[in-house]
Amino acid sequence: MRTRGPKKAGAAAAAERTRKRFARRQWRRRWLSWRYVVVAVLVLALVGTGVYGVWFSAWLDVEEVRVTGAESISADEIRERSGVESGTPLARVDLDSAEAKVGALAEVRRVDVSRSWPDAVVIEIEERAAIAVVELGGRLRGMDEEGVVFGSYKRAPSNLPRVHTKVSTSAAALREGAQVVSAMPESLSLLVDYVEVASIDEISLVLKDGRRAVWGSADDSALKARVLGDLLSTTEAQVYDVSVPSRPATRP
Repeated sequence: MRTRGPKKAGAAAAAERTRKRFARRQWRRRWLSWRYVVVAVLVLALVGTGVYGVWFSAWLDVEEVRVTGAESISADEIRERSGVESGTPLARVDLDSAEAKVGALAEVRRVDVSRSWPDAVVIEIEERAAIAVVELGGRLRGMDEEGVVFGSYKRAPSNLPRVHTKVSTSAAALREGAQVVSAMPESLSLLVDYVEVASIDEISLVLKDGRRAVWGSADDSALKARVLGDLLSTTEAQVYDVSVPSRPATRP
């Protein structure tokens, strides 16, 4: 019986090593070809899971609508007005629509609606602050520094000046009236019974003792207030015209 010689055994071992190296190279080539496919499949699976979780599943639904800054308006009214419903996927909440709906409330000066992950919508509002009380259509309403009329009062607050006007008075005229009220120093405001707003450039102050100050428009209101203060302390009259503050006039 003939045995395999050392040369043949060595050649067989070398051939086996060569075969294994070839097999490893082939496997590496196949992996290089397929790894991009595997990675793409994994990425698509992760993206698909994320999209489903964020947009369609109940994992990130709205569970709370949080309202901050509400004082005269109830938080429940703000929530209802926003149209944001519990159970809606948080990512699908229309923030712009909610802001527009809440911002349409006359009492709201500014509103910001945002998402608070994972399950809340936050509605931050800034309410209008009344600087005067105006009677319109038999109702006492607040008026802010921009001349916007909002809210209502059963009785006029004693710390706010009154504005007399008509229902037909334009929004521009009310803005002018608000600027006049804002410009009045406290010393003058204490003397005023009400501010009469007829039009943009027909604004007057009626004092508590019946005297009248013709103001004109809101232009140069700070200067007009100083000129009127000087006239009231030095000149007796029934009518003080400071509509042109560089040339004030008085009438008995």
